[in-house]
Amino acid sequence: MATIAYEDLPPGHVVDLGKVEVDRNEMLEFARRFDPQPFHLDEEAGRNSVLGGLCASGWYTASLWMRAYVDHVLADSTSQGSPGGNELSWTAPVFPGDVLHFQLEVLSRRLSKSKPGLGLVEITGTADRGPDRVLRFTFLGMFGTRD
Repeated sequence: MATIAYEDLPPGHVVDLGKVEVDRNEMLEFARRFDPQPFHLDEEAGRNSVLGGLCASGWYTASLWMRAYVDHVLADSTSQGSPGGNELSWTAPVFPGDVLHFQLEVLSRRLSKSKPGLGLVEITGTADRGPDRVLRFTFLGMFGTRD
């Protein structure tokens, strides 16, 4: 039986998803495969961009957050996926060696009217580098109830 269910995710609940150091080689491999923009692949191009240096794809940063979310919440939950979200912001560039702290906060929740035993949980996910927020997004998670 899963440990985390809809009932365990009330509004205001915050979950610390831990910290991750951005690995340069992994960041570059992701960029080569999924987001091959010059400032994600080349030091000089990064320095000459508005970003100020070789930096991670925002999608890579979001993927790191997602991995932490799976490890700390979803892997031991009644999760039934997500129908999507309504906000995604990359508020600062992420560089190799940065240490990112991931969190989630439950904003609201409601039981599904059409699917008994299913709840919709509105979540904000964040990644911070020290005092600087580098990622913020809001989405719905679908979680089974205990009943």
